[in-house]
Amino acid sequence: MPSEPFYDPAKSYLDNFERGPFGLFANTSPTSQTTEPKHEFLGHPVFAPFGIPAGPLINGKFVKAALDMGFDIPVYKTVRTKKYACHPWPNVLAVKVEGDLAPDRTLVANEDYSEPLSITNSFGVPSYDPEFWQRDMADAAAYARPGQVVVGSFQGTLPENGRVADYLADFVLGARLVKETGVPVIEVNLSCPNEGTANLLCFDIQRSRQVVEAIKDEIGGVPLVIKMAFYKDEKKLEEFLREVGKTVDGIAAINTISAEILDADGKQALPGEGRLRSGVCGSSVKWAGVAMASKLARIRGELGQTFTIMGVGGVGSAAAFDEYRRAGADVVMSATAAMWHPDLAREIKEQAHEL
Repeated sequence: MPSEPFYDPAKSYLDNFERGPFGLFANTSPTSQTTEPKHEFLGHPVFAPFGIPAGPLINGKFVKAALDMGFDIPVYKTVRTKKYACHPWPNVLAVKVEGDLAPDRTLVANEDYSEPLSITNSFGVPSYDPEFWQRDMADAAAYARPGQVVVGSFQGTLPENGRVADYLADFVLGARLVKETGVPVIEVNLSCPNEGTANLLCFDIQRSRQVVEAIKDEIGGVPLVIKMAFYKDEKKLEEFLREVGKTVDGIAAINTISAEILDADGKQALPGEGRLRSGVCGSSVKWAGVAMASKLARIRGELGQTFTIMGVGGVGSAAAFDEYRRAGADVVMSATAAMWHPDLAREIKEQAHEL
């Protein structure tokens, strides 16, 4: 049976932020390492190419606990250049999916977090003010021991005036603020809404290129990872990589798969405008994450590019870790399963064959 999750869905985002993490993450001590780091992540040695992606590690306390539990590449949850409110509670609900989740499904949500575990999460990318998160992120990054790397994630915010120049400027400012924390790797979230030709920035190829190039101009030699959604069209993905792949140092994929989320009575499960649809993650999206890792690896080779592939989605076992590694992922990450299985990193280090 799953453990008590380190992020408690029954509590508000604020309660989790102030009182969490919970379960085994509440009282941690550093995992002892008996060997030297034998893997590499964007120029940094790591014990295992495994971590937790942007999402459940909502502040430095969560990041430090993840490091203690042996997740050697934790990502500090996505921040913004100014304070940004969280969607109303609930933000996480369980959804039951038979097999693989196809895009554009309608699912019924409840609070049964039994396996096979998939959840919908709807937070709206909340953020505290930089005055708080810069200090907190810097402290978390400094906590990492040799063989561990903290990644700082951020995204731009659409300005009320809708001006593209201001949108780009916000990405540049965000990159500058994250760089000032001293994190060794920076991630930008491109799997978020924009004012371009599609509802996710990563599907707006030319806008993505503008954003990525502006960020790299700002951060210089600090490695840059981009967070992407699932690309069904392989030709479009190749077009994206031709424009962006040579500039970035890493690609993290996938984020979630969107679905319509209802309650048992057939009503919208998550309260508030614009929340009928929400992203689903967990075991039911593993197929998409593995497929994306395979596509990225194939196209990377054909184009002669060198970015690191970070495979995300449905990783709940050493076998799933191995599957991602065989598909071409250089690094593997787990969010949903890790929340309920805080010993997952230790399990993978003991059982995975592709380490």
